[in-house]
Amino acid sequence: MIRLFAILTCLSILTACNGARDLQDAPVPLGDFNLVHNIAVAPKAQKGPLSRTVSEEVLAKALSDATEERFGRYNGSRDYHFGMSVEGYVLAQPGIPLVFSPKSILIIKLTVWDDAKNLKLTPEPHTITVLESLDQGPVVGSGYTKSAEEQLKNLSQNAAKQIENFLVKQNKEQGWFNGSPVAVGESVAEDPA
Repeated sequence: MIRLFAILTCLSILTACNGARDLQDAPVPLGDFNLVHNIAVAPKAQKGPLSRTVSEEVLAKALSDATEERFGRYNGSRDYHFGMSVEGYVLAQPGIPLVFSPKSILIIKLTVWDDAKNLKLTPEPHTITVLESLDQGPVVGSGYTKSAEEQLKNLSQNAAKQIENFLVKQNKEQGWFNGSPVAVGESVAEDPA
């Protein structure tokens, strides 16, 4: 239990910033990327302890909307598709300030497809876990100040930002959206025939 608490504490520090705060800025460079299909589902979503209840449809729509909000800004010429599955969530209820202030959590799995190559770029789905932004402060949880829909929107925006961070990393390391790392910057030899 102590280990789980330590992990969640570290995650809360890493995800403390609101995932939507940079949406008014130009998108981070992501190569020749264009998101065509953005599919979110939640048939296996597990509701965590002490969570507010929300339907599978609401979970999926919130994640899909936040993903479109972030990735609809990219207009490259190479098409990609996302498959996202909500695996679990906690939408915090009001707690007891200074004693117990629950935080909201969202766990998703992401699959990325390259349309032109007809290739799944993530052989195993990539798991992303996010916590709510800490804009309420450490004493008062979002269960006091936000509706379940507002909590879910915040979590979904944080998840979309983490997806973007993952894609930027993969593009830098693997050349996902610019061709393979070896091929980037190489000239193609002309066929002598």
